[in-house]
Amino acid sequence: MAADGIAVIGGIDTHTDLRQAAVIDGIGRHLATEAFETTPAGYQRLLDWLHSHAEVLAVGIEGTGAYGAEIARFLTANGITVVEVDRPDREARRDNGKSDPIDAYGAATAVLSGRAGGTPKARNGIVEAIRALRVVRKSAVKARTQTINQIRTLIVTAPSGVRDKLRGLSARDLIDTLARSRPTGELADPACAVRTVLRRLARRYQALSEEIKDADKEIGPLVTQAAPRLIALPGIGPETAGQLLTSAGDNPDRLRSEAAFAHLCGAAPVPASSGHTNRHRLNRGGDRAANNALHTIVLVRMKYDQRTQEYVARRTAQGMAKKDIVRCLKRFVAREIYRHLPHVTHTTEPLRQTA
Repeated sequence: MAADGIAVIGGIDTHTDLRQAAVIDGIGRHLATEAFETTPAGYQRLLDWLHSHAEVLAVGIEGTGAYGAEIARFLTANGITVVEVDRPDREARRDNGKSDPIDAYGAATAVLSGRAGGTPKARNGIVEAIRALRVVRKSAVKARTQTINQIRTLIVTAPSGVRDKLRGLSARDLIDTLARSRPTGELADPACAVRTVLRRLARRYQALSEEIKDADKEIGPLVTQAAPRLIALPGIGPETAGQLLTSAGDNPDRLRSEAAFAHLCGAAPVPASSGHTNRHRLNRGGDRAANNALHTIVLVRMKYDQRTQEYVARRTAQGMAKKDIVRCLKRFVAREIYRHLPHVTHTTEPLRQTA
């Protein structure tokens, strides 16, 4: 037990059925560790257990975006400061070993040392609803792509009597033709079997397309409601805006600056200088889905936005490579988007596209 009046720091290692909790004092001494069930009663017992030691300064949780999401919400709602903790690197695990108590103590120590200081996503508002709806849309898009690839592969290897009738059709005409087909014959005949499978795949493709349309009808109004200023920016649609909102979370104020948001999106330039060469390269870290959304926005603006086209022409004339121009544009777009996220205090200073 900590001495009276001495504050403690908690750490939690998360799993499906159990939460391993630990507490340390202000100089890092291990005080206690205990496991709690992942139920409302278990969360309450964990909270009472933390308070039984002393005043709780903060609790570090590993996996606030997965198994630790609910306990993070519960502790935050009860006035506990929650800190997001990254997984320990491999070298630390080789030195210290691996067990639930060790990981719980490690989470608390990471908070005490300052190695962990991130604020987890709130996951209690409209952005969390958008994230959930986008999960099913993303899986439907992936399944639809897989379906059309399977159709084309089967056509390539199909008997010529089947293949020749489908040659040269666009994707839309191909799906419509196959979905309306009425295969006849014995399934033991390869041609009949292929026609039957192609018809089923085409109907699956149509069903997935309807599922994606339904998801778009649900997501679009929510994105507009959550961030009307963001969706009004050029080159940004409901899909890219939804991804960027999901990456920022329901509490984008946890991102201390537009530079922090750029790092989150993997759009912060990384120094790659050597000798007399002074340059930066693309950042391959961060949230890759958010980075992909920025890339899509940049490509759309390069094609349709006059301001972006003039910038590309000017930088190209200066001898800058296209990938470096895209890097600069991603950084600019990240800065612009941050200023239009909901609940973020912005300055009124105008933006300029710079390197």
